Amino acid sequence: MIERIAFGHTGHMSTRTIFGAAALGSMRQEKADAVLDLLLEFGVNHIDTAAGYGDSELRIAPWMAKHRDRFFLATKTGARDAVGARESLARSLDRLDVDQIDLIQLHNLVETEEQDVALEPGGALEALVAARDAGLVRFIGVTGHGTFAPKRHLESLHRFPFDSVLVPCNFAMLAQPEYAQDFEELHATCLERGVAFQTIKSIARRRWRGGDDEPRHSWYRPIRDHAALKRAVRFVLSRPGVFLNTSSDTTLLRATLEAAAAAGAGPSDAELRDDGRTLGIEPLFVRGVSDGV
Repeated sequence: MIERIAFGHTGHMSTRTIFGAAALGSMRQEKADAVLDLLLEFGVNHIDTAAGYGDSELRIAPWMAKHRDRFFLATKTGARDAVGARESLARSLDRLDVDQIDLIQLHNLVETEEQDVALEPGGALEALVAARDAGLVRFIGVTGHGTFAPKRHLESLHRFPFDSVLVPCNFAMLAQPEYAQDFEELHATCLERGVAFQTIKSIARRRWRGGDDEPRHSWYRPIRDHAALKRAVRFVLSRPGVFLNTSSDTTLLRATLEAAAAAGAGPSDAELRDDGRTLGIEPLFVRGVSDGV
């Protein structure tokens, strides 16, 4: 089974590997049910979806009806104003067919202009705090892609006591000094304040290229070599208090969960550099070059 630790100060003991439900966005219900059943096999007890993940919330709903008490359920809203956030949350509650969501997150809040709208009066945060007060959600978080995500989250945490953050994390990303500095500062701040620290893109290999001919189940090319994948998972989970959100490529879900269950000490930098050279691993996000999805 996969280790469970406190999800920040929420009081929930979450598995350190969280199911990233973007994977369900375009699946038929029968296949989605089979994927979700795999979570029971490995004891995963935390699901992370979003209003913008296609039909993901709809695929979760009928399965979750049988297992709601076993899972911490998180979703996200891309709205930046209060009206949009209220409507987005109401739609998510309806699509998930639940009375309460454990964690609602401001999705990919990394642009300063969007931060100002979302966090000021009349912004999305105002609506989410009201929803928390009304018992529709329990906790509020913020997520981000790109190299500015850790820096922007630090700014967001100075403006509001968010319960969780989410940022990219893998060896290639942290090999970029500017990103690594912001990441480490955010990680230390979250550990100090009891803020749950979620990560994405743990098994990313690089962006797709024109000549790549393997099936594309996620927007980036993942690591498929099982030994290298295990090292990539161990790299993330060797950090204290860090959660790993799984890839949208469900063909690698079992391998990822097996690696998380085995976990152990982190790999050496030399091993990860060798994987990088052998597989041509590159950071998905490079400041000033490729910060978008």
